Amino acid sequence: MAPPAAQRIVIENCAIATVDATDTEYARGHLVLAGNRIESVGAGPAPEGLENVTRRIDGSGHLATPGLVNTHHHFYQWLTRGLATDHNLFDWLVALYPTWARIDERMTYTAAQGSLAMMARGGVTTAMDHHYVHPRGAGDLSGAIIRAAAETGVRFTLARGSMDRSEKDGGLPPDFAVETLDGALAATEETVRQHHDASFDAMTQVAVAPCSPFSVSTELMREGAELARRLGVRLHTHGSETVEEEKFCHEQFGMGPTDYFESTGWLGEDVWMAHCVHMNDSDIAAFARTGTGVAHCPSSNARLAAGIARVPDLLAAGVPVGLGVDGTASNESGELHTELRNALLINRLGAHREAALTTRQALRLGTHGGARVLGRADQIGSLEPGKLADVVLWRMDTLAHASVADPVAALVLGAAAPVTASFVGGRQIVENGRLLTVDEDAVARATREEARRLARITAEA
Repeated sequence: MAPPAAQRIVIENCAIATVDATDTEYARGHLVLAGNRIESVGAGPAPEGLENVTRRIDGSGHLATPGLVNTHHHFYQWLTRGLATDHNLFDWLVALYPTWARIDERMTYTAAQGSLAMMARGGVTTAMDHHYVHPRGAGDLSGAIIRAAAETGVRFTLARGSMDRSEKDGGLPPDFAVETLDGALAATEETVRQHHDASFDAMTQVAVAPCSPFSVSTELMREGAELARRLGVRLHTHGSETVEEEKFCHEQFGMGPTDYFESTGWLGEDVWMAHCVHMNDSDIAAFARTGTGVAHCPSSNARLAAGIARVPDLLAAGVPVGLGVDGTASNESGELHTELRNALLINRLGAHREAALTTRQALRLGTHGGARVLGRADQIGSLEPGKLADVVLWRMDTLAHASVADPVAALVLGAAAPVTASFVGGRQIVENGRLLTVDEDAVARATREEARRLARITAEA
């Protein structure tokens, strides 16, 4: 808990969706933030006699929720938005890998700034990046991404990705854009040792994250899992995203993706996978039995025509599920808030129809579900005393939402709600829809310049 002398911020008169175990909500309540923790949350005004109150916020017309938690992204793709817009996943990868293979440290830093800024101004307080493209001579890409996250002020997990299966091995990336097995493992271990923080209030954590079955050798998958468990960090990869991936696994390994993952040590409570679109009942049971998590990316799945993930069935089985933006080359908006709405709507197109997801389940996916997937559910993802003060105050009294009586329904189903205030560990990073930590206009200019530089280098090559 916060020390007695901690400075306090008091938020009152707002609706509150705590997303705790019983989905407690208050039509008009209060939050007290003490230092970097939530001290109290409840109905009515804050307790009287609080000391060291440095700020009081009148939350009338607002909804307070836990900060949104993003569980899958590729920041570097900010520089290649709007390309290959009518492709499926494999054709899209073939079209874009020649460009991605030419990123460098400056491009990666700038793209991370753009990706982080867009998410943060839209209510994300915990972000992650699965970065797996490490061209030779490109510089310190992991350090650049972590620096951008620290400057933006969000809580962050870097999934240090890798690839060792290039075109000459039957993979998709150019030869100069992949690492050797030993090089990938050594660089991943160094990144963990240099940047991972295992403490309760950590701002930066690192996961081990070989890219996917079709761009990574079985040896890298197996030894990557062993490395992660030796270092005590989580594991992340892409899984069961397309029918082509399932066919590839059967042809290469004689089994489907889930069985392949299990054979290489890639199922467990310390693992989460992106997409998981094409899963049968046996696959879902294996994830539930082992506690393996899922990052659901509805917009990207639709953009690349991958299919509809069986989210209602995953949840019913007890599988941890969070939401992911995915890379902005397959989700050009780059906002997690839109994934709340799209998760609900797209899943209602599936077998469960109108019973697929509720608005509150959608909000849970984007908050507590994401925290659980990242292994941080005891620290973030719900508004409860003792948890970290990662809080978003959404304005719900404008034209876009004022006539909707249920604020959670308005947030999930309505237009993107303005963020009046966003706090990460009690530090405010957004005010009235604008970032307080970085210059959004400068970031926009820099991303445009770096996107053009990347396009020019690719054309010259």
